[in-house]
Amino acid sequence: MRRRVAVTGVGMVSPVGLDTRETWKALLQGRSGVGYVTRFDTSKFPTKIAAEVKGFDPLLYLIPKEVRKMDLFIQYAISASDYAVDASGLEITPENGERVGVFIGSGIGGFGIIEREHNNFLARGPRRISPFFIPSTIVNLAAGQVSIRIGAMGPNSATCTACSAGSHAIGDSFRMIQRGETDVMIAGGTEAAITPMGMGGFSAMRALSKRNDAPEKASRPFDRNRDGFVMGEGAGILVLEELEQARKRGAEILAEIVGYGMSGDAHHITAPPEDGSGAVRAMRKTLEDARVSPDQVDYINAHGTSTPPNDRIETLAIKTAFGDHARKLAVSATKSMTGHLLGAAGGLEGGVAVQTLNDQVIPPTINLETPDPDCDLDYVPHHARKADIRYAMSNSFGFGGTNACLLFKRYDS
Repeated sequence: MRRRVAVTGVGMVSPVGLDTRETWKALLQGRSGVGYVTRFDTSKFPTKIAAEVKGFDPLLYLIPKEVRKMDLFIQYAISASDYAVDASGLEITPENGERVGVFIGSGIGGFGIIEREHNNFLARGPRRISPFFIPSTIVNLAAGQVSIRIGAMGPNSATCTACSAGSHAIGDSFRMIQRGETDVMIAGGTEAAITPMGMGGFSAMRALSKRNDAPEKASRPFDRNRDGFVMGEGAGILVLEELEQARKRGAEILAEIVGYGMSGDAHHITAPPEDGSGAVRAMRKTLEDARVSPDQVDYINAHGTSTPPNDRIETLAIKTAFGDHARKLAVSATKSMTGHLLGAAGGLEGGVAVQTLNDQVIPPTINLETPDPDCDLDYVPHHARKADIRYAMSNSFGFGGTNACLLFKRYDS
């Protein structure tokens, strides 16, 4: 018998808010977090805009000595994990710590410090490389540092599956709890890749929006005039907990996670197949895992990157997976406000799905001014919408054809 899994905490650090409450409020207001890049000179870059986390102060969470040992992506993970664990009311002790794990994904890891230390090496030689260079940049150190901080001695791991990393971390954690391997997982994604090399690399691929004259309107999923994604950053972390344990300790249960599916496109390193078959398989596997029929799902937080092929193909995949019910679904892309958080996207958007179920409000897709004829579903344009939502899905699709979907259920006590 599979154990049921509750979500008891959500932590967010995003371009529209430094905590969960601020982020959720901004999303419901339809507020964009996109602006001009402030961290480096973009005069030679074709794209000069991004969705930066604004006003983040790591010294609110860490002492200066710790900050020097961590890239920004780790700092974001610690902040979001602190919020999630505090919200859950979970007390982690030496007695229960072996049944608490951490699983945090990232698509890229410590790009900022990699660039800094490489420049240091070129200018001053190998003896001037920081001894903390490696542990401050490798992907699994987000989970490692959170584990050390909170005393979580259970499963400790990381995913590095591009833009599906956060969703894979949550889904794999869900399975661990289902099987009885652990009782609690702190899971999600984190990313901080708005750096010269990060933006330069995506610009070289021609993947980024060049709408430099109107940053707040640059991320426009499903709009006919979309021209690429906007880089975002931040972290989204969930506390997943075996349901009966959560009930016994009197935790507030925000939602249940009931389904997880993944697939590979086996098609191309960056482009999905034209028929969206990989995404279709992931969504169908998620419904099968949850033992839920397509017509029971009310809302999808779309991958919705604002790139010309992705939005069209994801729309087709939803119509294929859900059949006639696709026309009755509400689908929104919160990347229209946050930009694309890469490996953190699934963590943040999983949290959005949970908040949607808990508050029964769907965040909008902003900037949908001229709908693409090929993107013809209900994308909840411009304004948040009150709705009766029982099941909410979150989609994440990444480079290399790696796809992950999560299904959450409104908790009915």
